[in-house]
Amino acid sequence: MLDIYFASMTSIIDRYNKAKEEENQLVNPNCELKFWQKEVAMLRQQLQILQESHRKIMGEELSGLTIKDLQNLENQLEMSLRGVRNKKDQLLINDIQELNQKRELIRQENVELYEKANTIRQENIELYRKVYGNGDTSAANGAMLIDGEDMEEDSNGPIHLQLSQPQQQTHASPGAIKLGRLQLY
Repeated sequence: MLDIYFASMTSIIDRYNKAKEEENQLVNPNCELKFWQKEVAMLRQQLQILQESHRKIMGEELSGLTIKDLQNLENQLEMSLRGVRNKKDQLLINDIQELNQKRELIRQENVELYEKANTIRQENIELYRKVYGNGDTSAANGAMLIDGEDMEEDSNGPIHLQLSQPQQQTHASPGAIKLGRLQLY
């Protein structure tokens, strides 16, 4: 079907170029009129061929075709369908490859974020040890004792932070600020 279309387009362009050349040579209006009448007749014939071919491809008006013609039409349709399926498959493959690349980028980002979270946890443990000393072995194992509550660290889970009301200062100097068990002077 497409071959017929492209062949007819090529012939139309060739005839146009030929007509353009002949236009310069035409001096007689009668010759020009005959030329255009012949051109119109050829274009009508090509249009009828294209319309008939289109109807056959759409499965209309097949009663006049022989078995060989029907087999040829079926082969043309199968080749066209194969081309459409190949194009669809290629588009799906491209989409899958793009999604796999995105998945890999997200996986890499997750690894980086997990490493950052572990670094922050380690820094928190070190700070805790500096503030409270090495006597508390539970801090070394990932547990922290804050205001009498035992808080286990989940290395894979989220870190939960909570604000609390400031406590009354009982035995600190007047310029000191007390944060939990820490006092800043």
